[in-house]
Amino acid sequence: MVNAQKNDDFHLLVGTYTQKGSEGIYVYNFNTKTGEFSPESVAKGLKNPSFLAISADQKKVYSVGEMDSGGAVYAFSFDNATGHLKQLSTESSGGAGPCHIAIDQTGKWVMVGNYGGGSLSILPVLPTGGVGAPLKTIQHEGSGPNKQRQEKAHVHSINIADNNRDVYVPDLGMDEISHYQLDTQKGTLTEAKPTRTSPGAGPRHFTFHPNHKFAYVINELDMTVTAYNYNKDGSLSDIQTISTVPADFKGTNICADIHISPDGKFLYGSNRGHDSIASYAIDPQTGKLTLVEIVPSGGKHPRNFMIDPSGQLLLVANRDTDNIVIFKRDAQTGKLTSTGKEISLSMPVCLKMIPKK
Repeated sequence: MVNAQKNDDFHLLVGTYTQKGSEGIYVYNFNTKTGEFSPESVAKGLKNPSFLAISADQKKVYSVGEMDSGGAVYAFSFDNATGHLKQLSTESSGGAGPCHIAIDQTGKWVMVGNYGGGSLSILPVLPTGGVGAPLKTIQHEGSGPNKQRQEKAHVHSINIADNNRDVYVPDLGMDEISHYQLDTQKGTLTEAKPTRTSPGAGPRHFTFHPNHKFAYVINELDMTVTAYNYNKDGSLSDIQTISTVPADFKGTNICADIHISPDGKFLYGSNRGHDSIASYAIDPQTGKLTLVEIVPSGGKHPRNFMIDPSGQLLLVANRDTDNIVIFKRDAQTGKLTSTGKEISLSMPVCLKMIPKK
């Protein structure tokens, strides 16, 4: 009985914007069976540690410092026993407004997407677990038809495939999913054939299906999700594009985050403006999506959300109402029901979990 309880306990790490009341990265004890939580620690003295990445061995945590000038990458060691983060280093992200970060499976390379700078950088992980200066910063060049948002390149996420070689980088400004191949020995990124999205789509976050046959991108500007075949040569071929909002919706909305349930049966996307989570069933043969429902996110501006590793709960970080809302997820239907539980925290923008040992 004690072991079962232990397996349901996780550390919940929350990246935030620090311009109101937040002090940095917050860590909670979180039980995925009950949805109960309690604070464990705060890593303070950080500027906008918005997006987080966790090393494969779960002993290191990396964060962007999302600043319009002088963007940063923070590195931490993580103590599983206490839930405390110890800062190891601060380094330049190589560009303005870093908004997304990823670490490869070897734990040797950290990649960061600079939204403001329209670039991506690769940084070496040092023997200490800290990061060194960027080895290379790749500058994107291009624009799209939306003059307000696509005036230049805007790298929005870094996504490393399970083969630890293919790296997909949605660029909102260019309407492109750039494709690179990582050399894990040298830390080099070689450009491969990119995938163009619809003009004005604004691709943002990206996810792979657990079966490695499909991939999906959520398009921020035209409020859609596009499904792709993830081919053996690393190319992406278009399957379908589907709306994230009701057909009769007339308001202002931009999309944000995308995740697939651990069993691969359902996909979820977040709407900011409509302030909702859209749920879709995934056809296991074709990868096509069928809308299940669109439910209110329980707050304003759901910039990020996560499905817990057991697949039982979905947690939504509503940035503008300073709350993380906890939903129960029906594994059979994919539908969400609010548990009535929520965490109050200033400007939460990224959620990650580490199992307790």
